[in-house]
Amino acid sequence: MKTARRISVLFLATAALAACSGGPGDNAVPSSWIRKEYRAGGGGYVDRTDPVSTVADEIDKHTSAQDRTSSSSMVFLRYRDDIVAISPYQGGSRIEIDDYRNGYRRWKPHLSSVWPDPDSDSFRGGGPGSGK
Repeated sequence: MKTARRISVLFLATAALAACSGGPGDNAVPSSWIRKEYRAGGGGYVDRTDPVSTVADEIDKHTSAQDRTSSSSMVFLRYRDDIVAISPYQGGSRIEIDDYRNGYRRWKPHLSSVWPDPDSDSFRGGGPGSGK
């Protein structure tokens, strides 16, 4: 019985450490920070006063994006498996988070000339060791 308990505790501790291992350096989208920092609304999250470039800078400063591009009045931040799109919204900005594949499809007119198409044969993904 003690052995089973120890194994259970060890398993739970390992799971907890794995869940916490992602940090600012792992290039994961800062979705929990965005949820805390901005209000839900407008089909995503909203900053009612700051312009697009300021919001993009705030998000990128919190967790550095793998890449950043602008198109029209929008800014796109590329993270390991996600895209954050920041667009003008009622005098402020709207922040939308999509996984890379769906975000690329959605925003393709803005991204096709600068980021890889996830549906192409040469796309390897963004995670460590993916596509090898």
